[in-house]
Amino acid sequence: MRPRKVVIVSRIFLPEPAAASFRLAALARGFAAEGADVTVLTTNPPRAMAAATVDEPYRIVRVPVLRDSEDYVRGVAQYLSFDVQAFARLLTMNADIVVSEPPPTTGLAVWLSSALRRRPYIWYNPDVWTSATLNMDVPSVVTQLMRVAETVSARRAGGVITVSESMGEELRRVTGVGRDKMFLAENGIDTDTFTADGPAEPWDGPYFVYAGSVSEWQGMDIFIEALARILPRHPGVTLHVLGRGSDLTRVQGVAARLAPDNVVFHGVQPPARTAAFLRGAVAALASVIPHTGYDFSKPTKLYAAAACGTPSIYAGVGAGARLVSENRLGTPVEFTPEAVADAMERALDDARSGEREGARERRRTWARENASLAASGRAAAAWVLSGFTRDAR
Repeated sequence: MRPRKVVIVSRIFLPEPAAASFRLAALARGFAAEGADVTVLTTNPPRAMAAATVDEPYRIVRVPVLRDSEDYVRGVAQYLSFDVQAFARLLTMNADIVVSEPPPTTGLAVWLSSALRRRPYIWYNPDVWTSATLNMDVPSVVTQLMRVAETVSARRAGGVITVSESMGEELRRVTGVGRDKMFLAENGIDTDTFTADGPAEPWDGPYFVYAGSVSEWQGMDIFIEALARILPRHPGVTLHVLGRGSDLTRVQGVAARLAPDNVVFHGVQPPARTAAFLRGAVAALASVIPHTGYDFSKPTKLYAAAACGTPSIYAGVGAGARLVSENRLGTPVEFTPEAVADAMERALDDARSGEREGARERRRTWARENASLAASGRAAAAWVLSGFTRDAR
């Protein structure tokens, strides 16, 4: 019999704008479309979004949690403030199956509560946290504990949803989880919000956009270094950073030193405004520091830009570079300020002369056909409800 009561557990959800929020909302809508009774167990939204409403075809249960100085649920204390409450709530919630979003500490809470309630759970794998910690300034014991938590979360799950072949392979390498229990639901973006149709951000002068997380393993300050190199020839160009992350303070320091008048930090923005920035941009920017354990990632920024018809400049190697190159979404370049600066200047020349006819429409069409979160959410929900699961206690 197909499971009918589904609980999705995540420390972040709508209206808080983040890749996880959009991805899980698409999954929840997919469950609802399949006729399941869906509940999302999540946190109270940040203060700035407390008044926002969420009109969705499922129930949302929220709990108060600790947030950091940026009003984000990040850090051991913040994670545990949610995980402890999630564990207690799950012990009393009726569900046929539970879906857990990282961090791995949440996975442990879901695994233990599911074992006690004798029901299966799904591990949603958008990132491999063990690999991410290798690029952070954390003690090695933290990485080892993360590996243990992530391994338990993945291997004890009835099934694993992964967002790319490369991500699934990295999870298999780190945790030993079998590929036979994985389902690939390609990463993507809300193609109803991120579209080439609509207003562009009213900003004077040409600009580039970096929209999304600013973490250590991304090294987005390479774009600030590149911008500083081209400013003598293009003094009116600006770089807009829409997002937050653990590396933001350091990156702001780099901007203050190299390009104080040409880098604008907006913080996290609603999806509609992010789309407006992307529509008007010369190019969108994305990066992953090469050969530090995260070459398998495909940043969501690339999908958002393509859906808006905007070309991307991607600094890095691996899956992200192949995504841009193979689908003609922009320009993959070496992770050096010189290479990025050259790409930015070429993008400025293209913007002045006008892109080849149909290029924006081609990127937008590709995104609609290959990067729709709605389609991925429906496919993943159908797989979960298909009765595939086995008891993995």
